[in-house]
Amino acid sequence: MDVLETLAVRIRALTGPRSLVAVDGPDAAGKTTLADDLADLLGSAVTRLSVDDFHHPAERRRARGLTPESYLEDSFDVAALAASLRGFAAGDPSVVVGIRDLDTDQPRRTELKVPPRSVLIVDGVFLLRPELAPFWDLACYLHVPERVTLQRALRRDLDRFGDAAEVERRYRLKYLPGQALYRARHDPLAGADLVIDTAEPHRPKIIRTRDG
Repeated sequence: MDVLETLAVRIRALTGPRSLVAVDGPDAAGKTTLADDLADLLGSAVTRLSVDDFHHPAERRRARGLTPESYLEDSFDVAALAASLRGFAAGDPSVVVGIRDLDTDQPRRTELKVPPRSVLIVDGVFLLRPELAPFWDLACYLHVPERVTLQRALRRDLDRFGDAAEVERRYRLKYLPGQALYRARHDPLAGADLVIDTAEPHRPKIIRTRDG
C-alpha cells in the first residue's frame, strides 16, 4: 500500500462527521502536492485549506526582519486559523479558508460551504504548534533534509525573490533557522501521527508512526 492509500485508509477510519487532517513540514517539502493528491483520492466530501492564505499583513511579517523568530511568530494569523478549524469541527455549514491575498497583501476573506460529513485537509508550516495541535484528528509531518529544502527553493522561489543569491540568503537567515526553531520549541516530529520522508518526491515513504 502506498503512502496516499495508507493515509486515505487512516482518514476513512476516523469516527465522527467531521475530521481535520494536517500536512505539516518545512518549506518545499511537498505539502501542498500531497494534500491535493490526498483530497483527489478521497473524493468530493473534502475541503482544502492552506496556511498560506492566513498570512499576517506584510508590515507585521517584516517588522523583525529576516529572523527565525519573525518566521515562526509573525508570519501567520494563528488565531484566525484556529477559529476556522474550531468552526469546522463544531459543524458550521461553511468554513473560512483564507483571509488575505499574499501577492497583493490585501484582505480577502474566502468562505466555502461544507457538507455535514466532511474532511478538512490543511497544508502548511507550523501546524503542530500548541495553538493548533489539539484540532487534528490525523497529523502528518513531511521530512526533508535542509539541503533538499534549499535545492527546491532555488528552483521554486526565483520569481518571488529575484535571483538565486537572494533566495539562498533569505533561506539561510530566516526560513531554515525558523524551521529549526519550530522543531526545537515544539517537536512536530514527535507530535505527528505519521512522519513521511519526501526527499524523493515521487517515492514518499512513511518512516515513523505514532503507534509504531
